[in-house]
Amino acid sequence: MDPTKYTPRDTFDVNVLTTNAGQPVTNNQSSRTVGPRGPVLLEDYHLLEKLANFDRERQPERVVHARGVTAKGYFEVTHDITDLTCADMFAEVGRRTPVAVRFSTVIHSRHSPETLRDPRGFAVKFYTREGIWDLVGNNLPVFFIRDAIKFPDLIHAFKPNPRTEAQESWRILDFLSNQHESLNMLTFLFDDEGIPKDYRHMRGSGVHSFRLVTRDGRSTYVRFHWRPKCGMENLLDEEAAVVCGQDFSHATHDLIRAIDRGDYPEWALYIQTMDPAMVENHVFPWGDPLDATREWPEKDFPLRPVGRMVLNQNCDNQFLENEQIAFSPALVVPGIYYSDDKLLQGRLFSYADTQRYRIGANYLQLPINAPKNPFHNNHYDGQQNWMLRQGEVNYYPSRVDPVPEAPPAAFPTPRDELRGQRVKQLVPNQCDFVQPGERYRSFDPARKERFVNRIAKLLTDERVTPELRAIWLELWSKCDAELGAALATRVKQCTM
Repeated sequence: MDPTKYTPRDTFDVNVLTTNAGQPVTNNQSSRTVGPRGPVLLEDYHLLEKLANFDRERQPERVVHARGVTAKGYFEVTHDITDLTCADMFAEVGRRTPVAVRFSTVIHSRHSPETLRDPRGFAVKFYTREGIWDLVGNNLPVFFIRDAIKFPDLIHAFKPNPRTEAQESWRILDFLSNQHESLNMLTFLFDDEGIPKDYRHMRGSGVHSFRLVTRDGRSTYVRFHWRPKCGMENLLDEEAAVVCGQDFSHATHDLIRAIDRGDYPEWALYIQTMDPAMVENHVFPWGDPLDATREWPEKDFPLRPVGRMVLNQNCDNQFLENEQIAFSPALVVPGIYYSDDKLLQGRLFSYADTQRYRIGANYLQLPINAPKNPFHNNHYDGQQNWMLRQGEVNYYPSRVDPVPEAPPAAFPTPRDELRGQRVKQLVPNQCDFVQPGERYRSFDPARKERFVNRIAKLLTDERVTPELRAIWLELWSKCDAELGAALATRVKQCTM
């Protein structure tokens, strides 16, 4: 047998999708869950393989959020929320918790311009007395996709063409034309907010739904929001071009210089809350509340103030504290827990997996990532392990080293009863066109005009086929008839 005949390459291909081991993939759109809404099952080998392979596509640069800057400071509780959570960091008004915050752009490489139209990362690491809590979010309150199994495809579509090394609109439109849930995110990205003025003047969002949990296990769904004290400001396309020509690292320099001169950036933290009974028993006209592509309307779920975050210290060393800082939404503390959001569930695995590959198995021992409270476990050895251990017992349980487990009350978790079949299905209540239409109608005429111009520019790319263009015009028309008509007119003008 000629072994080279079966060497993986483009010409050795089959006409259906398969895993790396050759098994057929029958569903590449949905993770395997308990019922159509979740939670996600660890047995979904295809999901884990797809995410793990994606996590290892770059070394040592981050696959996403490569361009970024980190600053340090503190979070201070200003309002009591102990009726909702037993988290120690929220236990009393006035309590301060050290933080490290990394702002970033998502798609492009480490030294790419900070004026590109791109979501911005807004990741906060809280060094609480009960361990690390990472609130890993973006500036925009929603995301493109609702299931983590589509994340590698999404980033591949937005990244440069692997043949030309150029980001190309037709690839983005081709992929997203099959992911209608992305329409809502596009109304943010191609609105003025798609290019923040700088990091100090942008908001932040946890994007996902989480749970706040009391000591007795009562849980409340929650979404987290950051609002800048200095207000939100953006750059229009023409302004961004001028700024980029003068300083393509303008946002990083602005943050560092502001802190150096004592003009410390500050954000207020707000939460929206929802009773779990509403999630289970109520059908919302705008979609599933655990769907990361959907907002919770503030008129129905008002913002509740929690605290403030102040950044008053720049990094001492960019490599040690910016390049090596590592976030994972899986890192929560007692009083905060996950929801069944499918995108979040995949990120619980993928983010930590990425860091183990990018930095090493012991990335949580690095000073910027390590908890400030004592910790004890039997996770031994591995690359870059510098923890001095002099004991003889590295297993549990042991009569020689009788360190006990924490009592269940130390980390209360929701005790929901899970029922459902093993399925790979979309969430039942999708409503992909409601919120993007509402958001477009909320724009003033000038803002509508700018949005239409930006989308029309995408649709008139020379490699966007008439078929693909027609699909997008139909999708936007379903969001809002006026928007669809305006786009059709503008596209026609541009292609004549």
